[in-house]
Amino acid sequence: MTGLVYKSTGSWYTVKTDLGAAYQCRIKGKFRLQGIKSTNPIAVGDVVDFEIETNNDEVTGVIHNIHDRKNYIVRKSVNLSKQTHIIASNIDQVFLLVTIDNPPTFTSFIDRFLVTAEAYHVKTILLFNKIDTYSEETLDEVRFLAYVYRKIGYECIGISAETGKNTEKVKALMTGKVSMFAGHSGVGKSTLVNAIEPNLDLKTKAISTQHSQGQHTTTFAEMFDLSFDAKIIDTPGIKGFGIVDMDKEEVGDYFPEFFELKQDCKFNNCLHIEEPKCAVKEALDKDDIAISRYRSYLQILEGEDEHYRTDHWDEN
Repeated sequence: MTGLVYKSTGSWYTVKTDLGAAYQCRIKGKFRLQGIKSTNPIAVGDVVDFEIETNNDEVTGVIHNIHDRKNYIVRKSVNLSKQTHIIASNIDQVFLLVTIDNPPTFTSFIDRFLVTAEAYHVKTILLFNKIDTYSEETLDEVRFLAYVYRKIGYECIGISAETGKNTEKVKALMTGKVSMFAGHSGVGKSTLVNAIEPNLDLKTKAISTQHSQGQHTTTFAEMFDLSFDAKIIDTPGIKGFGIVDMDKEEVGDYFPEFFELKQDCKFNNCLHIEEPKCAVKEALDKDDIAISRYRSYLQILEGEDEHYRTDHWDEN
């Protein structure tokens, strides 16, 4: 039988067939996917082949094959820095939820996420949530960030999961697609999903006042069928986002505004740091490229993982 993985709890997978029947499945033996050192060989969104088996009147499945993925999104495994964790696969688009405060989402995090999404061919839309709670000064920050990312080519939408502002717009973008929701804990992913599809009633938790961080409410990625011809993958809150297996020479290719200028650099292997006649540095000097994006780029090149959550965009 063939089905789609809706949920993974580490050792068991919920797999649903085209007819809507759901089976609890496990993996047969060890899966080693070519070229991927992953802590989880099977991810939510995978299409798998499985066989039914019955033990003590309990019907379960054994997965023996994974179909080729059209894309997937990965991050460094939390505990094993050399390994990756596949968050989800076969995604049409990701909505990255961003909040300016309560909790803060820094540009270094946004840019790391976008670089990974570019590398794995996943379209990303930025949702600036909680805009109903912001002062005029904070709204100016939202406008500035939206300007920075729209200029690069990313769609940006200001929303309020609480009041419902622009949730219909998000719903329209989701129709007929598999969408993943991502962001820090506490940015309002579950609240937004509940606003879009109230019947799901995903658990939400208040922000932890001690650290101004959300408390993790989702422990595993899970896919849900929605009532308006859409699928959503809800993911655990992400604190840091580690870049995986990227050569220094290719990092700039996943910054679209850098890639566009690359051909104008004097050297075709320009890293945009100290090289003469670098088109990216010239654009930076003219304010055609945001300093926050360039700082994020340098951090990724340096591989400084401790900068995941450092605010770098409002420095002079």
